[in-house]
Amino acid sequence: MAFNHLPAGAHDAFRPLSRTPVTHSVPMANTHGPGRPTADADSRPTPGTVLDRLSRGPFRSARITHTEHLPPREGRHAVWPDRIRTDVVAAIQSAGIGHPWEHQAAAAEHALDGESVVVATGTASGKSLAYLAPVLSALADGAQAPNGRGATALYLAPTKALAADQRRAVRELAAPLGNAVRPAVYDGDTPVEEREWVRQYANYVLTNPDMLHRGILPAHPRWSSFLRALRYVVIDECHTYRGVFGSHVAQVLRRLRRLCARYGSDPVFLLASATASDPAAAATRLTGVPVTEITDDASPRGEVVFALWEPPLLTELRGEKGAPVRRTATAETADLLTDLVVQGVRTVAFVRSRRGAELISVITQERLAEVDRSLPRRVAAYRGGYLPEERRALERALHSGELLGLAATTALELGVDVSGLDAVLITGYPGTRASLWQQAGRAGRSGQGALAVLIARDDPLDTYLVHHPEALFRQPVEATVLDPDNPYVLAPHLCAAAEELPLTEADLELFGPATEELLPQLEAAKLLRRRAAGWHWTRRERASDLTDIRGGGGRPVQIVEASTGRLLGTVDESAAHTAVHEGAVHLHQGRTYLVRHLDLEGSAALVEAADPPFSTTARDTTSISVLETETEIPWGSARLCFGSVEVTNQVVSYLRRKLITGEVLGEAKLDLPPRTLRTRAVWWTVTEDQLDEARINPEILGGALHAAEHASIGMLPLFATCDRWDIGGVSVPLHPDTLLPTVFVYDGHPGGAGFAERAFHTARAWLTATRDAIAACECEAGCPSCIQSPKCGNGNDPLHKRGAIRLLTRLLSESPQIPEAPQPPSPAA
Repeated sequence: MAFNHLPAGAHDAFRPLSRTPVTHSVPMANTHGPGRPTADADSRPTPGTVLDRLSRGPFRSARITHTEHLPPREGRHAVWPDRIRTDVVAAIQSAGIGHPWEHQAAAAEHALDGESVVVATGTASGKSLAYLAPVLSALADGAQAPNGRGATALYLAPTKALAADQRRAVRELAAPLGNAVRPAVYDGDTPVEEREWVRQYANYVLTNPDMLHRGILPAHPRWSSFLRALRYVVIDECHTYRGVFGSHVAQVLRRLRRLCARYGSDPVFLLASATASDPAAAATRLTGVPVTEITDDASPRGEVVFALWEPPLLTELRGEKGAPVRRTATAETADLLTDLVVQGVRTVAFVRSRRGAELISVITQERLAEVDRSLPRRVAAYRGGYLPEERRALERALHSGELLGLAATTALELGVDVSGLDAVLITGYPGTRASLWQQAGRAGRSGQGALAVLIARDDPLDTYLVHHPEALFRQPVEATVLDPDNPYVLAPHLCAAAEELPLTEADLELFGPATEELLPQLEAAKLLRRRAAGWHWTRRERASDLTDIRGGGGRPVQIVEASTGRLLGTVDESAAHTAVHEGAVHLHQGRTYLVRHLDLEGSAALVEAADPPFSTTARDTTSISVLETETEIPWGSARLCFGSVEVTNQVVSYLRRKLITGEVLGEAKLDLPPRTLRTRAVWWTVTEDQLDEARINPEILGGALHAAEHASIGMLPLFATCDRWDIGGVSVPLHPDTLLPTVFVYDGHPGGAGFAERAFHTARAWLTATRDAIAACECEAGCPSCIQSPKCGNGNDPLHKRGAIRLLTRLLSESPQIPEAPQPPSPAA
């Protein structure tokens, strides 16, 4: 029997809160920066004062496990390079920015020299201005060109919200330049009647990689004048381009470079990133061109107080298999957000799931109504899947200060300017230290003080981190992992490139070493045909439709209200089986719906309004087979392996749980088709002798392996730029391919995403942290904080905590000779 844990969302249950609202006080406000509201510094509470108020009371004082104080930092000024136009410098000064920070001036210098550059500094350090100064100067120069178009620039953001926000910022900054700078957003929300104007007249086009992939590159003849004059390509928040999504974007950028060369341009890439490890290498791998990094942050920073917060155990409740239950991070966040809004502290609460964002918003509004009936309307939810007009309205309300509290998914994590935020609540570790600091940096912009609180989920990694703060505050952020050579990623982009322009021998180096091997396979599949001029696309349909660059694959499933036909939103096709199966509870803007029918062929889920007293959690089963072992090394008599696997998964049922306690009310069967995934995995085996030495008998073997698998999945995000929902696992007491007890951890994306390979190369540190996390948990026999998983396809049965500790301890007593991770090849210039 195999025990499995797949990438998927988490379940949150609420229980009533016993709380006394904090009395209203003067909100913190901005005190630094052009165009910002100001307040007397003595009249506003410090971040430490706000945290002290949050932690008052007999049930809260013990929840803060660690407080980190980051002192304020003075800024270091420079002067703009003299090649920046004087009217651009004047426009910047009129916005209240007298002199640039040193890193801004250095980045502009590289851009003016024609060198691609990545600025990897902290949130609110002025990265936007670092690339806008040379871009605006080039556009203003080009405005005087005889053809009236002059130089152009392309801005890429990972989200529509960020692109829209950047357009506002550019319009304000470039207003003194008149018609010289013509910014325009070109994305799926752009009205058809505006698109032709953007193609013909805009010289600063703001879009996203999805639109570049599907809308701009396939229609490049209509964009010829823009591409011919393309001087700069700005890639904002480039640290988000990791895993499969980052690998797709890397190939989209190679297609862009190929078309630019066709039209005679060679744009400079300007990248902005959160603080990251080796940003130059990541940016070089993303763009395919050499990139210089700037990492010395010269901007000022206000005081930051960062608290780690662990919800309490609920002694009167028991969960699955009698395990102790910890109060959910979602419920705790709703409580804290309520108190912060009552204090007048402008706050964003980040939460990992769409459902969690909706629940926090609803519960907070209900509790605020008990305090002041004017406050609930000042709290809302923000997540992906909303209709465009809903997103824009929320962004305006947050930007203006109309909203005091927002429960948001990572759709708002990135650099949208929400000036004036005082506090950030982070509902569960977001998967990487880079994302953690990115979210925390949403507050305290413009040099003001800020409070950040990480609220731990009932999860092995979260529990480990709140009790090991050095893993957050004394370790560098992770390196960005992406693999553009993944054949599942590369193949559809070769087809798309061939449709744009026939592929030639000269293109092989541009797209990477795997291209030569893939082209004959694409010919055999009758997707490409080789002729004298190169490889041509053979189909009538668009090649760009072969892949979803977000990695989900397939058409999004539309969520439709059955009684009215109204479109409520969408969900990724890959998540439909678990999120909108028949009987699932779906939340949208605070309203609850039940899914009555899931039409997989029609990509639609029909729902109806309801108010059930329960939530739902899908359950699934998984099997795994080894296709190819690429690397295998001894670990004592055990083996550590990395290679290709095939995973077969099927959602078979769902649980109904009480909203208040999380108690399981029942299980309903589902009849959904299985899914097959070919991907990459790391796995380790153990021998009978090792089991004897660890005192693991056959009765507890399955539980020990299963517990080690669950915990290792939970801990891997500490070592790779993933979160636990990007990866899955299977444990088998006797696997038919290895003929030994085996634990697999695999990438949850076709062809792999680089996470399992990272696990292979850091196996000793990864499994040591796994063993330590299990051993340090205060529970007796296992709980969600160490070895239980809310998405386990086997209902967390069997699990054996002590057996897992002994097994991992025995494995770690040996010293494997693990090869270092291979370095990426030098890019083609």
